[in-house]
Amino acid sequence: MTSLSKQHKIDELMEKASHALARMSYFEAERFAVKALNMAWQQREYERMARIVLPLQEARRQRYQQALDIGTIRFMDDETISEEMQVDEGCYMVRPPKVGADGRRLRLAGLHREIPVAVVCHEPVTQLGLIPIVSTIPGKSYRVKVRPPADRDNPDMAWFASAIEELGDAALQIIDPARPAERRIETLMEMLDAIPEHEKIHQVLADTCRELMHENAEDASSGAKV
Repeated sequence: MTSLSKQHKIDELMEKASHALARMSYFEAERFAVKALNMAWQQREYERMARIVLPLQEARRQRYQQALDIGTIRFMDDETISEEMQVDEGCYMVRPPKVGADGRRLRLAGLHREIPVAVVCHEPVTQLGLIPIVSTIPGKSYRVKVRPPADRDNPDMAWFASAIEELGDAALQIIDPARPAERRIETLMEMLDAIPEHEKIHQVLADTCRELMHENAEDASSGAKV
């Protein structure tokens, strides 16, 4: 496929994502948007990346809110977790002896079946009583230690949502603004895969893509003047 053909394919996927979003088909919109974003990243099409992030963020926000609206948290510790398992809509707390990879498999099971699922995975409580929240992608993990809920056996939805928010905020803190924009984009793409419910990661990714677009335009302008 030529570069021009790939650009057309990305645009086609972006249009499909937008139409699916307008129909409130959030899982379909997310699939098209993720595919478009990954293709644009492979082609270093930063302007297209910046444009597709917004509908992707909105599709995920709606899916995540659907899971939160169920209002219940199920605990997963003894059950076998796989991408082929049956899941119900709602929120899940994955806890020891389960690990971050189990949380990821549970989230992917929901996506595969188009069932709104939100997952928080935590590791053993620290000596100071903090709860390490973790999310993984193959070869990498993101963690943050959060205060426990008032009732550890029955955390409320506010605590659940704040745990995901704190995890994403902590992940963003590791990005060095002095690094080249392309390297930051690479890191943000990994974060987005690990913590797809965090809206600010989407926003920072779009901003960084625009930053690199401006840098490339200035370089091209400077080269033309030489």
